[in-house]
Amino acid sequence: MGLLKTGGSFPAGLTPTPTKTLFGTNYLTFDDSSGGGTFTKQFLPDVYEKEVERYGNRSVASFLRMVGAEIPSASDQIIWSEQGRLHIAYDSASANTTTGVITENDHSVRVGQTVAVIEAGTHPNDGVTWTADKVVKGVVSAVTTNTFTVLAYGGATLTAAGLTSGTTVSVKVFIYGSEFKKGTAGMDGSVDAGFQQFSNSPIIIKDKYSISGSDAAQIGWVEVTTENGASGYLWYLKSEHETRLRFEDYLEMSMVEGELAAAGSGAIGASFKGTEGLFAAVESRGNIYQNFNSGEDALDNSDGGARSGLQDFDEILKNLDKQGAIEENMLFLNRATALTFDDMLGAVNAHYNGGTSFGVFNNSEDMALNLGFSGFRRGSYDFYKTDWKYLNDATTRGLGGNIDGLLVPAGTSTVYDQQLGKNIKRPFLHVRYRASEADDRKMKSWITGSVGGVYTSDVDEMNVHFLSERCLCVQGANNFVLFKTASQVA
Repeated sequence: MGLLKTGGSFPAGLTPTPTKTLFGTNYLTFDDSSGGGTFTKQFLPDVYEKEVERYGNRSVASFLRMVGAEIPSASDQIIWSEQGRLHIAYDSASANTTTGVITENDHSVRVGQTVAVIEAGTHPNDGVTWTADKVVKGVVSAVTTNTFTVLAYGGATLTAAGLTSGTTVSVKVFIYGSEFKKGTAGMDGSVDAGFQQFSNSPIIIKDKYSISGSDAAQIGWVEVTTENGASGYLWYLKSEHETRLRFEDYLEMSMVEGELAAAGSGAIGASFKGTEGLFAAVESRGNIYQNFNSGEDALDNSDGGARSGLQDFDEILKNLDKQGAIEENMLFLNRATALTFDDMLGAVNAHYNGGTSFGVFNNSEDMALNLGFSGFRRGSYDFYKTDWKYLNDATTRGLGGNIDGLLVPAGTSTVYDQQLGKNIKRPFLHVRYRASEADDRKMKSWITGSVGGVYTSDVDEMNVHFLSERCLCVQGANNFVLFKTASQVA
Protein backbone atom coordinates (compact mmCIF):
# COMPACT_ATOMS: atom_id res chain seq x y z
CA MET A 1 0.00 0.00 0.00
CA GLY A 2 1.33 3.37 -0.91
CA LEU A 3 1.86 6.35 1.45
CA LEU A 4 0.17 9.62 0.63
CA LYS A 5 2.58 12.53 1.22
CA THR A 6 0.65 15.62 2.25
CA GLY A 7 3.42 18.06 2.73
CA GLY A 8 6.90 18.63 4.05
CA SER A 9 9.77 16.18 3.73
CA PHE A 10 10.86 13.17 5.70
CA PRO A 11 14.23 12.84 7.41
CA ALA A 12 16.61 10.42 5.72
CA GLY A 13 16.31 6.86 7.01
CA LEU A 14 13.02 7.39 8.73
CA THR A 15 10.44 4.71 8.03
CA PRO A 16 7.17 6.40 7.10
CA THR A 17 4.28 5.74 9.45
CA PRO A 18 0.76 7.24 9.48
CA THR A 19 0.88 10.33 11.77
CA LYS A 20 -1.04 13.59 12.22
CA THR A 21 1.52 16.23 11.14
CA LEU A 22 1.12 20.03 10.84
CA PHE A 23 2.66 21.70 7.83
CA GLY A 24 2.62 25.41 6.95
CA THR A 25 1.20 24.64 3.55
CA ASN A 26 -1.89 23.11 5.18
CA TYR A 27 -3.27 26.60 5.88
CA LEU A 28 -4.38 29.73 4.07
CA THR A 29 -2.16 32.52 5.34
CA PHE A 30 -1.63 36.24 4.94
CA ASP A 31 1.91 36.04 6.26
CA ASP A 32 3.72 35.50 3.00
CA SER A 33 4.00 37.36 -0.25
CA SER A 34 1.40 35.18 -1.95
CA GLY A 35 -1.12 35.82 0.83
CA GLY A 36 -0.86 39.59 0.72
CA GLY A 37 0.98 40.74 3.79
CA THR A 38 1.50 40.20 7.48
CA PHE A 39 -1.28 42.18 9.12
CA THR A 40 -3.70 39.26 9.73
CA LYS A 41 -2.61 36.07 11.50
CA GLN A 42 -4.49 33.08 12.70
CA PHE A 43 -4.93 34.89 16.02
CA LEU A 44 -7.13 37.96 16.06
CA PRO A 45 -5.13 41.07 16.99
CA ASP A 46 -6.49 43.76 19.31
CA VAL A 47 -7.00 46.57 16.81
CA TYR A 48 -7.64 50.14 17.93
CA GLU A 49 -10.28 51.31 15.52
CA LYS A 50 -9.85 54.99 16.30
CA GLU A 51 -7.02 56.94 14.70
CA VAL A 52 -4.75 58.63 17.25
CA GLU A 53 -4.69 62.43 16.96
CA ARG A 54 -0.95 62.55 17.30
CA TYR A 55 -0.55 66.26 16.50
CA GLY A 56 -3.88 67.60 17.74
CA ASN A 57 -5.58 70.14 15.52
CA ARG A 58 -3.02 70.46 12.76
CA SER A 59 -4.51 73.43 10.91
CA VAL A 60 -2.63 76.76 11.16
CA ALA A 61 -5.23 78.84 9.29
CA SER A 62 -6.51 81.09 12.06
CA PHE A 63 -4.45 84.26 11.90
CA LEU A 64 -6.18 86.04 9.01
CA ARG A 65 -9.57 84.90 10.25
CA MET A 66 -8.90 86.81 13.47
CA VAL A 67 -7.39 90.03 12.19
CA GLY A 68 -8.43 90.31 8.58
CA ALA A 69 -11.35 90.42 6.24
CA GLU A 70 -12.04 89.00 2.78
CA ILE A 71 -13.31 91.42 0.13
CA PRO A 72 -14.11 90.57 -3.52
CA SER A 73 -12.29 92.19 -6.42
CA ALA A 74 -12.72 91.98 -10.19
CA SER A 75 -9.25 93.15 -11.19
CA ASP A 76 -5.78 91.79 -11.82
CA GLN A 77 -4.29 94.56 -9.70
CA ILE A 78 -5.30 96.17 -6.42
CA ILE A 79 -4.15 99.80 -6.05
CA TRP A 80 -4.62 101.98 -3.00
CA SER A 81 -3.25 105.30 -1.80
CA GLU A 82 -2.16 106.07 1.73
CA GLN A 83 -2.04 109.52 3.25
CA GLY A 84 1.34 111.11 3.72
CA ARG A 85 2.43 113.02 6.81
CA LEU A 86 0.43 116.15 7.55
CA HIS A 87 3.41 118.12 8.76
CA ILE A 88 6.71 118.72 6.98
CA ALA A 89 9.97 117.48 8.46
CA TYR A 90 13.38 116.34 7.23
CA ASP A 91 15.67 113.97 9.14
CA SER A 92 18.87 114.05 7.07
CA ALA A 93 19.51 117.68 6.11
CA SER A 94 22.91 119.35 6.05
CA ALA A 95 23.49 122.81 7.59
CA ASN A 96 26.13 125.49 7.25
CA THR A 97 25.82 126.86 10.75
CA THR A 98 27.66 130.09 9.87
CA THR A 99 25.57 131.18 6.87
CA GLY A 100 22.34 129.49 8.01
CA VAL A 101 21.94 127.70 4.67
CA ILE A 102 20.37 124.26 5.03
CA THR A 103 20.55 121.79 2.15
CA GLU A 104 17.64 119.41 1.49
CA ASN A 105 16.89 118.39 -2.11
CA ASP A 106 13.38 119.16 -3.40
CA HIS A 107 12.16 120.50 -0.06
CA SER A 108 8.77 122.15 0.56
CA VAL A 109 9.90 124.88 2.95
CA ARG A 110 8.64 128.42 2.15
CA VAL A 111 9.81 131.93 3.01
CA GLY A 112 8.32 133.17 6.26
CA GLN A 113 7.92 129.75 7.87
CA THR A 114 9.42 129.14 11.29
CA VAL A 115 11.51 126.03 11.80
CA ALA A 116 13.20 124.04 14.53
CA VAL A 117 16.71 122.86 13.60
CA ILE A 118 17.87 119.84 15.64
CA GLU A 119 21.40 118.52 15.95
CA ALA A 120 21.34 115.05 17.49
CA GLY A 121 23.12 114.43 20.75
CA THR A 122 24.44 111.11 22.02
CA HIS A 123 21.74 108.67 23.15
CA PRO A 124 22.35 105.90 25.69
CA ASN A 125 24.02 102.84 24.21
CA ASP A 126 26.45 100.47 25.88
CA GLY A 127 26.94 102.79 28.84
CA VAL A 128 27.83 105.90 26.80
CA THR A 129 27.01 109.14 28.67
CA TRP A 130 23.83 110.87 27.56
CA THR A 131 24.05 114.26 25.85
CA ALA A 132 20.90 116.15 24.93
CA ASP A 133 19.89 117.19 21.41
CA LYS A 134 20.67 120.77 20.44
CA VAL A 135 17.59 122.67 19.21
CA VAL A 136 17.75 126.06 17.50
CA LYS A 137 14.72 127.93 16.14
CA GLY A 138 14.54 130.50 13.38
CA VAL A 139 12.60 131.98 10.47
CA VAL A 140 13.19 131.15 6.78
CA SER A 141 14.42 134.18 4.81
CA ALA A 142 15.20 132.67 1.38
CA VAL A 143 14.65 129.44 -0.53
CA THR A 144 15.96 127.67 -3.61
CA THR A 145 15.02 124.29 -5.03
CA ASN A 146 17.48 122.44 -2.80
CA THR A 147 18.27 124.93 0.01
CA PHE A 148 16.64 127.33 2.47
CA THR A 149 18.22 129.95 4.70
CA VAL A 150 17.35 130.20 8.39
CA LEU A 151 17.75 133.33 10.52
CA ALA A 152 18.24 132.17 14.11
CA TYR A 153 16.17 133.69 16.91
CA GLY A 154 18.83 132.93 19.51
CA GLY A 155 21.94 134.43 17.96
CA ALA A 156 23.54 136.09 14.98
CA THR A 157 24.17 132.65 13.40
CA LEU A 158 23.08 129.09 13.96
CA THR A 159 26.48 128.56 15.61
CA ALA A 160 25.96 131.46 17.96
CA ALA A 161 22.49 130.14 18.75
CA GLY A 162 23.94 126.84 19.92
CA LEU A 163 24.70 124.48 17.01
CA THR A 164 28.11 123.01 16.32
CA SER A 165 30.25 125.15 14.04
CA GLY A 166 30.72 123.69 10.58
CA THR A 167 29.76 123.76 6.90
CA THR A 168 28.16 120.30 6.75
CA VAL A 169 26.56 119.73 10.12
CA SER A 170 23.94 116.95 10.04
CA VAL A 171 20.59 118.26 11.28
CA LYS A 172 16.89 117.47 11.40
CA VAL A 173 14.32 120.14 10.62
CA PHE A 174 10.59 120.52 11.17
CA ILE A 175 8.23 123.44 10.48
CA TYR A 176 6.20 124.69 13.42
CA GLY A 177 4.54 127.88 12.08
CA SER A 178 5.33 131.19 10.38
CA GLU A 179 6.00 134.87 11.05
CA PHE A 180 5.46 137.88 8.75
CA LYS A 181 6.14 141.60 9.10
CA LYS A 182 3.32 144.10 9.12
CA GLY A 183 1.98 145.12 5.71
CA THR A 184 3.60 142.25 3.81
CA ALA A 185 2.15 139.94 1.21
CA GLY A 186 0.82 136.52 2.08
CA MET A 187 2.55 133.18 1.98
CA ASP A 188 4.28 132.48 -1.32
CA GLY A 189 3.15 129.17 -2.82
CA SER A 190 1.29 126.26 -1.29
CA VAL A 191 1.87 122.63 -0.35
CA ASP A 192 -0.08 119.83 -1.97
CA ALA A 193 -1.26 116.94 0.15
CA GLY A 194 1.18 114.09 -0.08
CA PHE A 195 0.29 110.46 -0.57
CA GLN A 196 1.91 107.18 -1.46
CA GLN A 197 0.47 104.65 -3.82
CA PHE A 198 0.78 100.90 -3.31
CA SER A 199 -0.42 97.87 -5.20
CA ASN A 200 -0.55 94.09 -5.13
CA SER A 201 -1.69 91.40 -7.54
CA PRO A 202 -3.52 88.14 -6.85
CA ILE A 203 -2.02 84.73 -7.47
CA ILE A 204 -3.83 81.51 -8.37
CA ILE A 205 -3.47 78.72 -5.80
CA LYS A 206 -4.48 75.13 -6.63
CA ASP A 207 -4.54 71.63 -5.18
CA LYS A 208 -6.14 68.27 -6.00
CA TYR A 209 -7.04 64.97 -4.37
CA SER A 210 -7.36 61.84 -6.57
CA ILE A 211 -8.55 58.31 -5.83
CA SER A 212 -9.44 55.37 -8.05
CA GLY A 213 -12.98 54.04 -8.11
CA SER A 214 -11.87 50.76 -6.58
CA ASP A 215 -10.11 52.40 -3.63
CA ALA A 216 -13.03 54.75 -3.07
CA ALA A 217 -15.15 51.68 -2.33
CA GLN A 218 -12.55 50.04 -0.08
CA ILE A 219 -13.37 49.50 3.60
CA GLY A 220 -10.49 50.06 6.00
CA TRP A 221 -9.63 48.56 9.38
CA VAL A 222 -9.38 51.88 11.18
CA GLU A 223 -12.27 54.26 11.76
CA VAL A 224 -11.23 57.74 10.71
CA THR A 225 -12.68 61.00 11.93
CA THR A 226 -12.35 64.28 10.12
CA GLU A 227 -11.94 67.67 11.82
CA ASN A 228 -15.55 68.52 10.97
CA GLY A 229 -16.82 65.48 12.88
CA ALA A 230 -17.58 63.06 10.02
CA SER A 231 -16.43 59.49 10.66
CA GLY A 232 -16.35 56.13 8.89
CA TYR A 233 -14.16 53.36 7.57
CA LEU A 234 -13.66 54.80 4.08
CA TRP A 235 -10.13 56.18 4.19
CA TYR A 236 -10.66 58.47 1.22
CA LEU A 237 -13.13 60.53 3.28
CA LYS A 238 -10.31 61.54 5.60
CA SER A 239 -7.75 62.03 2.85
CA GLU A 240 -10.10 64.27 0.87
CA HIS A 241 -10.92 66.30 3.96
CA GLU A 242 -7.25 66.67 4.89
CA THR A 243 -6.47 67.88 1.38
CA ARG A 244 -9.14 70.54 1.88
CA LEU A 245 -7.70 71.54 5.28
CA ARG A 246 -4.18 71.64 3.84
CA PHE A 247 -5.39 73.84 0.99
CA GLU A 248 -7.08 76.24 3.40
CA ASP A 249 -3.78 76.49 5.28
CA TYR A 250 -1.96 77.15 2.00
CA LEU A 251 -4.35 80.04 1.31
CA GLU A 252 -3.29 81.73 4.53
CA MET A 253 0.38 80.75 4.34
CA SER A 254 0.63 82.15 0.81
CA MET A 255 -0.71 85.48 2.07
CA VAL A 256 1.77 85.49 4.96
CA GLU A 257 4.89 84.22 3.17
CA GLY A 258 4.25 85.51 -0.38
CA GLU A 259 7.00 87.37 -2.20
CA LEU A 260 7.01 89.37 -5.42
CA ALA A 261 9.20 87.95 -8.17
CA ALA A 262 12.19 90.24 -8.67
CA ALA A 263 13.32 91.46 -12.07
CA GLY A 264 15.74 88.97 -13.58
CA SER A 265 14.72 86.17 -11.20
CA GLY A 266 14.14 82.63 -12.35
CA ALA A 267 10.48 82.88 -11.36
CA ILE A 268 9.81 86.03 -13.39
CA GLY A 269 11.65 84.48 -16.34
CA ALA A 270 9.12 81.62 -16.26
CA SER A 271 6.18 84.08 -16.04
CA PHE A 272 5.54 83.61 -12.32
CA LYS A 273 4.90 87.03 -10.78
CA GLY A 274 4.48 86.22 -7.09
CA THR A 275 2.56 88.36 -4.63
CA GLU A 276 3.54 90.56 -1.68
CA GLY A 277 2.80 88.71 1.54
CA LEU A 278 2.58 90.01 5.09
CA PHE A 279 6.20 89.45 6.11
CA ALA A 280 7.50 91.05 2.90
CA ALA A 281 5.20 94.08 3.29
CA VAL A 282 6.29 94.75 6.87
CA GLU A 283 9.94 94.19 5.93
CA SER A 284 9.56 96.77 3.15
CA ARG A 285 7.31 99.41 4.72
CA GLY A 286 6.96 98.58 8.41
CA ASN A 287 9.09 98.30 11.54
CA ILE A 288 11.62 95.61 12.39
CA TYR A 289 12.63 94.85 15.97
CA GLN A 290 15.59 92.52 16.21
CA ASN A 291 16.51 90.06 18.93
CA PHE A 292 13.79 90.96 21.39
CA ASN A 293 14.27 87.67 23.22
CA SER A 294 17.92 88.37 23.94
CA GLY A 295 17.65 92.09 24.46
CA GLU A 296 20.31 92.64 21.79
CA ASP A 297 18.63 95.25 19.62
CA ALA A 298 19.82 98.17 17.60
CA LEU A 299 18.80 100.67 20.29
CA ASP A 300 20.07 99.26 23.54
CA ASN A 301 21.97 96.09 24.26
CA SER A 302 23.06 96.90 27.78
CA ASP A 303 20.05 96.04 29.89
CA GLY A 304 20.20 92.25 29.74
CA GLY A 305 17.07 91.68 27.70
CA ALA A 306 13.36 92.22 28.00
CA ARG A 307 13.17 90.02 31.08
CA SER A 308 14.93 92.69 33.12
CA GLY A 309 12.18 95.21 32.53
CA LEU A 310 10.11 97.07 29.98
CA GLN A 311 12.91 99.17 28.48
CA ASP A 312 13.09 97.25 25.23
CA PHE A 313 9.34 97.17 24.77
CA ASP A 314 9.14 100.89 25.51
CA GLU A 315 11.41 101.53 22.54
CA ILE A 316 8.73 99.97 20.37
CA LEU A 317 6.11 102.23 21.94
CA LYS A 318 8.25 105.29 21.24
CA ASN A 319 8.35 104.31 17.59
CA LEU A 320 4.59 103.67 17.50
CA ASP A 321 4.16 107.22 18.79
CA LYS A 322 5.96 108.43 15.67
CA GLN A 323 3.66 106.41 13.41
CA GLY A 324 -0.13 106.22 13.57
CA ALA A 325 -0.33 105.73 17.35
CA ILE A 326 -3.05 103.06 16.97
CA GLU A 327 -4.31 102.47 20.50
CA GLU A 328 -5.23 98.77 20.20
CA ASN A 329 -2.75 96.23 18.89
CA MET A 330 -2.56 92.44 18.67
CA LEU A 331 0.63 90.47 19.32
CA PHE A 332 1.05 87.12 17.56
CA LEU A 333 4.16 85.46 18.99
CA ASN A 334 6.15 82.25 18.89
CA ARG A 335 6.63 80.38 22.13
CA ALA A 336 9.99 81.89 23.10
CA THR A 337 8.83 85.46 22.51
CA ALA A 338 5.54 84.88 24.32
CA LEU A 339 7.49 83.65 27.35
CA THR A 340 9.74 86.69 27.15
CA PHE A 341 6.68 88.92 27.31
CA ASP A 342 5.39 86.92 30.28
CA ASP A 343 8.68 87.38 32.10
CA MET A 344 8.77 91.05 31.16
CA LEU A 345 5.30 91.72 32.55
CA GLY A 346 5.84 89.43 35.52
CA ALA A 347 8.82 91.55 36.56
CA VAL A 348 6.38 94.42 37.06
CA ASN A 349 3.35 92.56 38.36
CA ALA A 350 2.41 88.92 38.27
CA HIS A 351 -1.13 89.90 37.29
CA TYR A 352 -0.26 92.89 35.16
CA ASN A 353 -2.95 94.22 32.86
CA GLY A 354 -2.71 97.93 33.58
CA GLY A 355 -6.40 98.57 33.07
CA THR A 356 -6.71 97.01 29.62
CA SER A 357 -10.02 97.89 28.01
CA PHE A 358 -10.37 94.82 25.76
CA GLY A 359 -12.21 97.07 23.32
CA VAL A 360 -11.47 94.91 20.30
CA PHE A 361 -13.24 92.05 22.13
CA ASN A 362 -16.36 94.09 22.91
CA ASN A 363 -14.79 95.04 26.24
CA SER A 364 -15.05 91.42 27.37
CA GLU A 365 -11.99 89.95 29.07
CA ASP A 366 -13.69 86.54 29.05
CA MET A 367 -14.05 86.69 25.27
CA ALA A 368 -10.38 87.54 24.93
CA LEU A 369 -9.35 84.64 27.16
CA ASN A 370 -11.63 82.22 25.32
CA LEU A 371 -9.92 83.18 22.06
CA GLY A 372 -6.50 82.62 23.61
CA PHE A 373 -5.56 86.26 24.21
CA SER A 374 -4.25 87.96 27.34
CA GLY A 375 -4.23 91.73 27.58
CA PHE A 376 -2.05 94.39 29.10
CA ARG A 377 -1.76 98.17 28.87
CA ARG A 378 1.38 100.24 28.55
CA GLY A 379 1.29 104.00 28.18
CA SER A 380 -1.73 104.84 26.04
CA TYR A 381 -1.71 101.48 24.22
CA ASP A 382 -3.69 98.27 24.75
CA PHE A 383 -2.07 95.01 23.68
CA TYR A 384 -3.63 91.57 23.26
CA LYS A 385 -1.10 88.74 23.26
CA THR A 386 -1.47 85.19 21.94
CA ASP A 387 0.65 82.30 20.71
CA TRP A 388 0.72 82.04 16.93
CA LYS A 389 0.64 78.36 16.05
CA TYR A 390 2.11 79.05 12.62
CA LEU A 391 5.38 80.15 14.25
CA ASN A 392 5.52 77.05 16.49
CA ASP A 393 4.42 74.22 14.17
CA ALA A 394 7.31 71.97 13.14
CA THR A 395 6.05 71.83 9.55
CA THR A 396 5.81 75.61 9.08
CA ARG A 397 7.85 78.46 10.62
CA GLY A 398 8.54 76.31 13.67
CA LEU A 399 10.85 74.36 11.36
CA GLY A 400 13.26 77.29 11.32
CA GLY A 401 13.75 80.86 10.24
CA ASN A 402 14.10 84.21 11.94
CA ILE A 403 10.48 85.35 12.52
CA ASP A 404 9.65 85.60 16.23
CA GLY A 405 6.35 87.45 16.20
CA LEU A 406 4.21 90.19 14.75
CA LEU A 407 2.41 93.25 16.09
CA VAL A 408 -0.75 94.00 14.11
CA PRO A 409 -2.83 97.16 14.65
CA ALA A 410 -6.50 96.51 15.34
CA GLY A 411 -9.29 98.43 13.65
CA THR A 412 -9.40 100.09 10.24
CA SER A 413 -7.46 102.58 8.18
CA THR A 414 -8.80 105.23 5.78
CA VAL A 415 -7.45 104.91 2.24
CA TYR A 416 -8.33 106.19 -1.21
CA ASP A 417 -9.74 103.45 -3.44
CA GLN A 418 -8.74 103.96 -7.07
CA GLN A 419 -11.68 102.02 -8.45
CA LEU A 420 -14.35 103.61 -6.29
CA GLY A 421 -12.78 107.06 -6.51
CA LYS A 422 -13.32 107.89 -2.81
CA ASN A 423 -11.93 107.38 0.67
CA ILE A 424 -13.00 104.13 2.30
CA LYS A 425 -12.31 102.37 5.59
CA ARG A 426 -10.60 99.02 5.38
CA PRO A 427 -9.02 96.72 7.98
CA PHE A 428 -5.29 97.28 8.13
CA LEU A 429 -4.97 93.68 6.97
CA HIS A 430 -7.40 92.14 4.48
CA VAL A 431 -7.57 89.68 1.59
CA ARG A 432 -8.88 90.57 -1.87
CA TYR A 433 -10.13 87.59 -3.88
CA ARG A 434 -11.22 87.49 -7.53
CA ALA A 435 -14.98 87.36 -7.99
CA SER A 436 -17.56 88.46 -10.51
CA GLU A 437 -21.07 87.49 -11.55
CA ALA A 438 -19.49 84.86 -13.80
CA ASP A 439 -17.11 83.23 -11.31
CA ASP A 440 -16.47 83.45 -7.57
CA ARG A 441 -12.84 82.40 -6.99
CA LYS A 442 -12.68 82.89 -3.23
CA MET A 443 -12.65 79.11 -2.64
CA LYS A 444 -13.67 76.89 -5.54
CA SER A 445 -14.11 73.13 -5.26
CA TRP A 446 -15.39 70.70 -7.87
CA ILE A 447 -15.24 66.99 -8.79
CA THR A 448 -14.28 65.35 -12.08
CA GLY A 449 -14.07 61.70 -13.15
CA SER A 450 -16.64 58.85 -13.03
CA VAL A 451 -16.76 58.11 -9.28
CA GLY A 452 -18.94 59.58 -6.57
CA GLY A 453 -21.97 60.27 -8.70
CA VAL A 454 -20.13 62.60 -11.08
CA TYR A 455 -19.56 61.47 -14.69
CA THR A 456 -17.33 63.89 -16.55
CA SER A 457 -14.99 61.33 -18.13
CA ASP A 458 -14.53 57.61 -18.67
CA VAL A 459 -11.57 57.43 -16.26
CA ASP A 460 -12.28 55.22 -13.25
CA GLU A 461 -11.31 57.80 -10.65
CA MET A 462 -12.51 60.75 -8.62
CA ASN A 463 -10.60 64.02 -8.68
CA VAL A 464 -11.46 66.73 -6.16
CA HIS A 465 -10.10 70.10 -7.32
CA PHE A 466 -9.44 73.20 -5.23
CA LEU A 467 -8.69 76.72 -6.49
CA SER A 468 -8.49 80.25 -5.17
CA GLU A 469 -7.21 83.53 -6.60
CA ARG A 470 -6.27 86.15 -4.03
CA CYS A 471 -3.78 88.62 -2.65
CA LEU A 472 -3.17 90.41 0.65
CA CYS A 473 -3.46 94.16 1.21
CA VAL A 474 -1.31 95.48 4.05
CA GLN A 475 -2.41 99.06 4.62
CA GLY A 476 -0.63 101.35 7.04
CA ALA A 477 2.33 98.97 7.25
CA ASN A 478 4.19 101.65 9.22
CA ASN A 479 2.03 100.64 12.20
CA PHE A 480 3.12 96.97 12.08
CA VAL A 481 6.14 95.56 13.93
CA LEU A 482 7.95 92.39 12.89
CA PHE A 483 9.99 90.67 15.61
CA LYS A 484 13.03 88.97 14.13
CA THR A 485 16.09 87.11 15.27
CA ALA A 486 19.26 88.47 13.76
CA SER A 487 22.96 88.33 14.40
CA GLN A 488 24.35 90.25 17.33
CA VAL A 489 24.01 93.98 16.86
CA ALA A 490 26.96 96.09 17.98
